[in-house]
Amino acid sequence: MTISAVIITCNEERNIGRCLDSLQDLVDEVVVVDSGSHDGTESICLAQGVRFVRHEWEGYSEQKNFANGLASQEWILSLDADEALSPALRTSLMQLRNHPPEGHVAFRFHRLTNYCGHFVRYCGWYPDSKIRLWRSGSARWEGRVHEILAFEAEPHVVTLDGDLLHYSYYSISEHAERQNRYSLLAAEKAYEGGRRCGLSAVVLKPVWTFLRDYLLRLGFLDGATGLIICRFNAHYTFMKYARLRELCRTQNG
Repeated sequence: MTISAVIITCNEERNIGRCLDSLQDLVDEVVVVDSGSHDGTESICLAQGVRFVRHEWEGYSEQKNFANGLASQEWILSLDADEALSPALRTSLMQLRNHPPEGHVAFRFHRLTNYCGHFVRYCGWYPDSKIRLWRSGSARWEGRVHEILAFEAEPHVVTLDGDLLHYSYYSISEHAERQNRYSLLAAEKAYEGGRRCGLSAVVLKPVWTFLRDYLLRLGFLDGATGLIICRFNAHYTFMKYARLRELCRTQNG
């Protein structure tokens, strides 16, 4: 079983070393496609002997599809720069290499997010399962905001033991900035898809989001971190629907 690890980057010097370290002695090649880093990302990658390619940003899905097209091995292991394999997941992948699967199969990982130094197990953030290992050429990324993997034919999906560690947010201000950007993209996508909303959605949906994530999804068990995340989740919902309502009003005159 031969594996190409594929990663896209832009100014990821604080993350990429950890990601690459977790791939040591596991994959046959690492392909990094960079969209214009001006920090130490390139030097860190080259020091680890990866194939480093610069490519102008095309959006998440197309950038990842371009990177996948550079992979030369039979299997693609797709990671984000701010992710890393846990020791348990590395062990699962090593065992898989030694006993290659047959048939049309893909492999899913549970993703465990680190928020400002705290691993979050509730709030609806875990297990956040993602397909990240599949046969090259059998799937493409699609979508503008949260890209999804689309297969030519649906595979049998197997979940591997161990977690994919996701070092997503280092500060609350970083979370706020990213949330502001994503809520606008989500509103635009919803509008383009024909969705509309009134004032009631702007008011009620954020309330439901907080109650669902903090109580039903046990966000309170993550302590102060859980409270902060659930509050942010509610605010994201508010911004998405407020911006969608704004788009509806401005586009309709």
